[in-house]
Amino acid sequence: MPLRRRPAEIRGPPRRAPTAQTELRTRIARYRGRVTDRRPGLDPAVADVRRAVRLALAHLAPESVVIVGLSGGPDSLALAAATAFEAPRLGLRPASLTVDHGLQDGSAETAAAAARAATALGLDALVVRVEVGDAGGPEAAAREARYRVLRDAAHDTGAAAVLVGHTLDDQAETVLLGLARGAGGTSLQGMAAASDLEGIPLLRPLLEVRRATTRAACAAEGLEPWDDPHNIDPRFARVRVRERVLPVLEDELGPGVAEALARTAAQLREDAEAFEEMIGETIEDIVEPAEAGIAVSVAALAANPAALRHRIIRHVVAAEFHESLTRSQTLEVARLVTDWKGQGPIDLPGCRARREAGRVVFVAAP
Repeated sequence: MPLRRRPAEIRGPPRRAPTAQTELRTRIARYRGRVTDRRPGLDPAVADVRRAVRLALAHLAPESVVIVGLSGGPDSLALAAATAFEAPRLGLRPASLTVDHGLQDGSAETAAAAARAATALGLDALVVRVEVGDAGGPEAAAREARYRVLRDAAHDTGAAAVLVGHTLDDQAETVLLGLARGAGGTSLQGMAAASDLEGIPLLRPLLEVRRATTRAACAAEGLEPWDDPHNIDPRFARVRVRERVLPVLEDELGPGVAEALARTAAQLREDAEAFEEMIGETIEDIVEPAEAGIAVSVAALAANPAALRHRIIRHVVAAEFHESLTRSQTLEVARLVTDWKGQGPIDLPGCRARREAGRVVFVAAP
């Protein structure tokens, strides 16, 4: 019986010895696999909040204290968690302050729970109980008391900044409320990302972050936020805007209304800053002291566009008498320049305006 031949072995091209680069790539791939197995990717909501906080804190001097205004709600709790993570990496010392307004049953326990959450995150936590008056309504009085405590704590600790958790949604609500009240460009600018709290920087890192993102960040980090019942109480105009007006606008006009309102606020704020710079360059040349007040050149006011003229009038009254003028009051003063017919003095908040010898003179109210 003839022997069967083994089929010829099919051989491919000779194998090349692995190069150092190939081995390095293999090791990196294996290492990445191990890291992925042990540490899942960072939740996008957590990443968004941390990124916003990192940008806000980046300019602060190392070793400084930063205070988070913490109510325990999803916005401030997500802010506190992100600050606890980011601040130490920038050499900053994070703390939190929870204000117990005493306006709701169980407010002391709610404040204590927020402080416990802050401590667990690694922040130095403080709770302060305040007495809230009734000037301007409950919302305004509570806000005034809250910011007063934050300011005092910042001064006492030498803090470099106070952080609060207003979001893009809060900004959109603020713009809509200002629009409904006809409050002018200043109100439509909404809230500034950075402002002054009597000598302390007040930062709002989350103005470009949605409220849904802060809640998702809390869920991803296993944090249980407190839901303030006042935030769903339709007695408050802001709640009605949040729960009724904005959803209708989104339904009728399409998604993105909140973002568009926030963009509008940012653009108006840029315009206002440009106007303020122009006023700063102009004001010293056209203003002079007057007996018991201050005077502005009629010719200089007339030479400026109406928008700048009106801002100069409001600026003078605010700077000299610490009062704000409505649009109708501003226009009435402007007529002393543009529509002069011998009219008499105009009574304004905190002062009186009259035209005299080519000037508009503002004097303290009698």
